Amino acid sequence: MRRFAWAMLGLGLWVFEGGVEPAAGQDPQPTIELQRNRFNPVTTIPFKLSGTLFLKGHRPVVSLRIYNVLAQLVAIPVLRGTGKALDSLALTCPTQLGCAYSAYWDGFIANTGKPAASGVYIYQLVVDGQRVTRKIVVKQPPQ
Repeated sequence: MRRFAWAMLGLGLWVFEGGVEPAAGQDPQPTIELQRNRFNPVTTIPFKLSGTLFLKGHRPVVSLRIYNVLAQLVAIPVLRGTGKALDSLALTCPTQLGCAYSAYWDGFIANTGKPAASGVYIYQLVVDGQRVTRKIVVKQPPQ
């Protein structure tokens, strides 16, 4: 399996390609799938959560954040269909099979009104403390 890893300063972020594998003798974790996205410069970030995360009425707490390569927070996307920022948001799922969600980022740096510069960014999904991280390449159109 091909993996990429980068340690991010101060936040302990790791970017890798491939699934999370449990250590020997441990039970597998519920499935959290952070899917690839395309950025141009607005992006939708799809993710799926397995039904086991919602057992007995549990509502997993989900956060999604976008960082630059210096591990500085760039933006917190919103959950599509709700308009709420994905910042410690408790999600629900009407089925035991799990649910697919989608986050939206308008391509602007939080609290500045400026568009994100072209380059590599990191997006990290945290579900009940379990982290899944991916990279994204932002390409702003020529001006």
